[in-house]
Amino acid sequence: MGMDRKIERKKWTTKKIAGIAAIALVVSFILYGFLFADKRSKLNVDREKITIATVREDNFQENIAVSGTVQPIRTVYMDAVEGGIIKKLHRESGAMVKPGDTILTLTNSNLELNVMNQRANLYEQLNNLRNTRLLLEQNSFNLRDQLAQIDYQIQLWKPQYERFQQLFDKKMISKREFEEVAEQYKYNVERKKIVYASYRQDSIARQLQNYQINQQEDRMQNSLEAVEHVLDNLIVRAPSQGQLAMPDLQIGQSITTGERLGQVDIIDNFKVRVRIDELYLPRINTGQQGTFSFAGDSYRLEITKIYPTIAEGRFEVDMEFIGDQPQGIKRGQTVRLRLALSNEKQAVLLPIGGFYKDTGGNWVYVLNDDGNAEKRNIRLGQKNTENFEVLEGLQPGERVITSSYENFGDKEVLVLK
Repeated sequence: MGMDRKIERKKWTTKKIAGIAAIALVVSFILYGFLFADKRSKLNVDREKITIATVREDNFQENIAVSGTVQPIRTVYMDAVEGGIIKKLHRESGAMVKPGDTILTLTNSNLELNVMNQRANLYEQLNNLRNTRLLLEQNSFNLRDQLAQIDYQIQLWKPQYERFQQLFDKKMISKREFEEVAEQYKYNVERKKIVYASYRQDSIARQLQNYQINQQEDRMQNSLEAVEHVLDNLIVRAPSQGQLAMPDLQIGQSITTGERLGQVDIIDNFKVRVRIDELYLPRINTGQQGTFSFAGDSYRLEITKIYPTIAEGRFEVDMEFIGDQPQGIKRGQTVRLRLALSNEKQAVLLPIGGFYKDTGGNWVYVLNDDGNAEKRNIRLGQKNTENFEVLEGLQPGERVITSSYENFGDKEVLVLK
């Protein structure tokens, strides 16, 4: 009988090797997860509840959104030159008027009495001036009459004087008889010289006085005409053609001197009065343009006047239409404009969204190849009503979450579901 052979037990069986390999694989996975797994904080987000925009390169112009009120291109105001009581209203607010159309009539008894007194006083002064001129003419007439009488006396005495001179030279009359005739003749000759000299002085003075009287009469006539027109100020007339706009005035209402009674709007053309935040005052100049849409069409306007006075943190500018203006636009209508602050340029653009208030534009969530969003630091520049200018951190074609980040906390990765 032969001896049994001892069978040695194998240390490395297939089962054992397989178990060790499985354990090694598990350990390897654990080590890999520990050493290489993504440890960033994550948050699951519903894709349908966020807004995703694509970064692109395009023309960019910095602008701001502002509101404006449509106004007539020109307005002419009506103020009361004289106060009084409204006697009659001839036109209603909103009526179309032409220059000179009567708007309303005032009555003022005190003014009417004052005009009557001034008129009477001026007429009295005019009469005094005319009496003065009459006295000057009468004095001139008297001097001329005296000269005529003297000439007559000289004509009477001169032949007699010459005849007596001849007789006296022939010793045919006495010296006394000759001297009596000579004295009368020479007296009239001397008297004529004196009166004529007075007449000449009087004529020169009369001309100057007449000139001064004429000047005074002209001034008084002008004053009289002005006084006559004072009562015309109680009739308020349209200063130009346009649409009348007045407050609610009533017959019998008291109106004070200088009170605003209304205005006439020139409605052939319009302008837009725009209010702008005082922050932009240093960057606003005449000639800057803006656009707005009306009834499906776009219209351009240009700043023509700047009102630098600041009220409630805003200042105002007037903008006039370039080219055609909208048909059917009305006075007082509010429009929304985009006012350009810079020239156009090429830039990388990111659409405006709610993310900005949460990040200040310092970072955004950018979608990666896996379809998730990763936090990335960026730098933004200028903005307009639609886009931010991207200076650093984003490239055209990349997709960014632009809606609010309020519920994302400080998570570094958003897993989009």
